[in-house]
Amino acid sequence: MTSKPLILQDFEPYLKKKVPGTWWEYFQRGADAQQTLADNLLAFQKYRLRPRCLRDVSQRDLSTTILGHRLDFPIGVSPTAYQGMVHPEGEIAMAKGVASVGSAMALSIFSSRDLEDVAAPLSSETPLFQQLNVFCDHQTLERTVEYTEHIIKRAEKAGLKGIVLTVDQPVRGRRLAEPAVAPPSLKFALVSLPNDPHFSRAKVTFDPSMTWDDIEWLRSMTSLPIILKGILTAEDAKEAVRRGASAIWVSNHGGRLLDGVSASIDALPEVVDAVRGSDIEVYLDGGIRQGTDVLKALALGARAVFIGRPALWGLAYDVSLVSLSLCSNDEEQASKVQ
Repeated sequence: MTSKPLILQDFEPYLKKKVPGTWWEYFQRGADAQQTLADNLLAFQKYRLRPRCLRDVSQRDLSTTILGHRLDFPIGVSPTAYQGMVHPEGEIAMAKGVASVGSAMALSIFSSRDLEDVAAPLSSETPLFQQLNVFCDHQTLERTVEYTEHIIKRAEKAGLKGIVLTVDQPVRGRRLAEPAVAPPSLKFALVSLPNDPHFSRAKVTFDPSMTWDDIEWLRSMTSLPIILKGILTAEDAKEAVRRGASAIWVSNHGGRLLDGVSASIDALPEVVDAVRGSDIEVYLDGGIRQGTDVLKALALGARAVFIGRPALWGLAYDVSLVSLSLCSNDEEQASKVQ
């Protein structure tokens, strides 16, 4: 790692050097045999570009919009937990890097920094979204409704632009060789509970009873747009439209939850086809490693893409350089194939 990184993958070793071995496993590993993790990368290779020649590409514009917010280029940062293990400022540093290139970010509910502190240095033009899991008491399975309301109201007050509801995580993914708990010194959003003795003592888990009817329950709490993250099928995409979701985020949880599901890019076309004619927007994450991956996703109907692990690699190296590098790479690829 003595030479200057040249491509995105060159940043990956910096994360391994920066964090303890078990945390490297946490950030990098997929579920079970890691088939879906590998497929996310390999699936992009099946798609071929069909360039149209002799088009005027002297003026190139990579901007897009998500939920009415302009992005200077169509690559945002996915919700990734425990960024404080990678960088002293954690999610604050990541958000600053995102803002510096005019992009968007979803803040994990397992953030190592409070959402108010992440949002504070950002301008109102930076789309920062709050990722949300719904939890229940691990013994009684009673839903922690007040906690969900508490997070949403904090997000509203801090000026966040929407709620990203994770819909593909009724239980924890089965991943091996990773830490069971965060270090005691690492603060994260899940323990930032309301000032109530019940919540401060409660041990919670993902609520396995969530259904489509709960989308309406969440919509009753907030006027913020609700993005459903984790949809991979046309059937669920159509249901998302019927339930009034603002956007669909095609994702398989980075291959970290249920091994053997479709690669995100393979699921994208059927989701796009299923919502055609509606106002719902479609985003994608999973396996993005170069500008042509972004181009393929956009060509297949995604309005924007998001990256998770590569953003952590950049955070381990230099929070500003990796985003600028990826942006530059995307422009170069676009100039060649547009």
